[in-house]
Amino acid sequence: MPKQKEKIEKNNQKCFSTNHYFEINDLKIYPFSIPHDAADPCGFSIFNEGEKFSIATDIGHMTTEIMNCLEGSKFLMLEANYEPEVLKCSHYPYLLKTRIMGPNGHLSNQLAGKTIAHLVSTGLNEVMLGHLSKENNFPELAFNSVLEQLHYAGIDDTNIRMCVASRTSPTFLG
Repeated sequence: MPKQKEKIEKNNQKCFSTNHYFEINDLKIYPFSIPHDAADPCGFSIFNEGEKFSIATDIGHMTTEIMNCLEGSKFLMLEANYEPEVLKCSHYPYLLKTRIMGPNGHLSNQLAGKTIAHLVSTGLNEVMLGHLSKENNFPELAFNSVLEQLHYAGIDDTNIRMCVASRTSPTFLG
């Protein structure tokens, strides 16, 4: 990171601390802590003109604190990293599988769906699933697994727009 930081002009660098608001022009940004095996990882809630948008990936498990940070978001980009049964059958070594499924690993499709189901009641109406594992998930599977959780929670999926982020190109909710 220090070598990359040297390539960026000082006036374009913005240092921040998790769990403390900062601003960039008309955006108010709240970086919140997430459980992942990295140095001080965070998700972001971004506020502008009375709207809230959030981004949360690399989440080992969902916590009350994270859920509180995501509540009230109109749009959410949320990790749906792996499908448990696909991961169990993958060629990954056992230790890597346990790391991914562990409390500081990644969020499964099912946990992403349960999270989204809860957040719909707080105003969420647009979701982009992201950070899908190339080996342990498929876009259609992630989408359908989340949809299944929404149906299980009694949520009419016509009330929420959802898509899966492309791995190779920009993605737009459509």
